[in-house]
Amino acid sequence: MKIIAINGSPRRTGNTAAYLRKALEGAASVGAETECIDLYTLHYKGCLSCFYCKRKDKEHGVCIVKDDLTPVLEKVKQADGVLFGSPIYFMNLTSGMQAFLERLLFSNYIYSREIPSVLGKKLPSAFVYTMNVTVEHAKEYHLQDSLAPYETFATNILGTVPHKLCAFNTLQFKDYSQYESSVFSEADKKAYYQKHHAEEMQQAFDLGKQLTLEGR
Repeated sequence: MKIIAINGSPRRTGNTAAYLRKALEGAASVGAETECIDLYTLHYKGCLSCFYCKRKDKEHGVCIVKDDLTPVLEKVKQADGVLFGSPIYFMNLTSGMQAFLERLLFSNYIYSREIPSVLGKKLPSAFVYTMNVTVEHAKEYHLQDSLAPYETFATNILGTVPHKLCAFNTLQFKDYSQYESSVFSEADKKAYYQKHHAEEMQQAFDLGKQLTLEGR
């Protein structure tokens, strides 16, 4: 039983990584083997639109591009559950996570009305989003509209509706005085953190457990 977390943040010890690792703790607590992969330590590109994965004379579900992402894609396909973690930059996933999802999802999708996925199994998944904006700002900017396509493709290609955890109003800096950040209130952010962080981390832990149980 293997659960893999994909960290789409350039910060290997930042907010996104913390939530993912807490989720993996939850998975491990019910017997899963776990691994966290930091995308920004790898050298890779997004989809090159070569359509090799759609060729009738080739094995479907294989991305022909060979780079650091190649073994990661295979690990995910062999896993029993996967967590996609990304901070929200400019109201969307990081470019690293978008490129990863292009390579993973597009290569397992063919242009067939009868066969929406060639993955060969159902793969339980979850999206973990961390963001500097508040709940109110996320609604005002229609953040869900930006993220919905990824969740929809994951549903269709991985075979199950992904779970979702949103961590709002995160702390970006240890010392706000060192950065120009006058649009934020450091006091309000720290108060929000004190009130909600423990609860959100428990949600992440429970998410890891749930994903493991679904993958069995």
